[in-house]
Amino acid sequence: MSKTFQNILRQTDFNPPKDWLQIKTIDMHTGGEPLRVIVSGFPELKGNSVLDYRRYCKEHYDYLRTALMFEPRGHADMYGCILVPPNDESGDFGILFLHNEGYSTMCGHAIIAITTLAVEMKWIDVHEGDNELKIDAPCGRITAFASVKDGKVSGVRFHCVPSFVVGLDRTVEVKGLGKVTYDLAYGGAFYAYVDMNKNNFDFDLSTDSYRPLISEGMNIKRAVMQQDAEILHPFEEDLSFLYGTIFIGDSDKPGIDSKNVCIFAEGEVDRCPTGSGVSGRMAIHKMRNEIDFKETMAIESITGSVFKGSVVSEENYGPFKAVIPQVEGKAHITGKHTFCIDPNDPMKNGFILR
Repeated sequence: MSKTFQNILRQTDFNPPKDWLQIKTIDMHTGGEPLRVIVSGFPELKGNSVLDYRRYCKEHYDYLRTALMFEPRGHADMYGCILVPPNDESGDFGILFLHNEGYSTMCGHAIIAITTLAVEMKWIDVHEGDNELKIDAPCGRITAFASVKDGKVSGVRFHCVPSFVVGLDRTVEVKGLGKVTYDLAYGGAFYAYVDMNKNNFDFDLSTDSYRPLISEGMNIKRAVMQQDAEILHPFEEDLSFLYGTIFIGDSDKPGIDSKNVCIFAEGEVDRCPTGSGVSGRMAIHKMRNEIDFKETMAIESITGSVFKGSVVSEENYGPFKAVIPQVEGKAHITGKHTFCIDPNDPMKNGFILR
């Protein structure tokens, strides 16, 4: 055996110079959608609320978002989160969501994943049955429940913030597609929901249509943003923007009610059925009398993963009659990383090629 190979077997740790930033993460996925959980090394964020921390991160450390989400450490569809203090003492922790465009207001797959991780890491006192977590997202407080059986997480469900419909069966002219019919609803983030059965498209919701889904999803998003002046949250200006387009279609799997493909941020394709998107759908289906309390819908993603959605309750929310949706899913840990940022690396802040 050569001396060099002996050295390789013996020396497997890399110790970066002291001027290199080191950021540790735990990576996960929920239904195929990635989540990079930043657990240490990120600079302290200042503020008194989750929205404050979000603004501070955007103003001072956005280059670290791109470093961790973009290539070469990430990719165009990477997603991440930073854990911060809760808004008040009644919460467990706060969370910021990161992606290729910036900072989203809500992310259901991240809530499912981080609730799972809280149990796996013993951040909470774990017991058999339901373990409740109160998580402050930018859109408000999310109550999550990790179901534990024989010491392991068997599934997670969460109650989203009040979710509501802005308008049903609206239309918008989109270049190349013509008149597109959509519903506008909020489930922690605003989405334009486009039913494939109400529109005549030359693509479907399979992986074969991955590229046209991105292109047309972004075209619809931009057209709706230009036309629709009602993308306004009743209480928070920071939440008043269109996050994405969700295409809805039929599933060919027994026991599945429908399929979701969400195109969000700057052309990201959600691998899971989109927790906030399912939340908005519950508001739409309740308004259309297509779901009632104690009923459940199974919604499939482009990868075949499934979330279950239901309606817990109704309440008035500003000018809207909102629902409190419940979304169920399961997450898994995929790895852990210590990312090193060399201050002399010309690509230290990342880049994207799609």
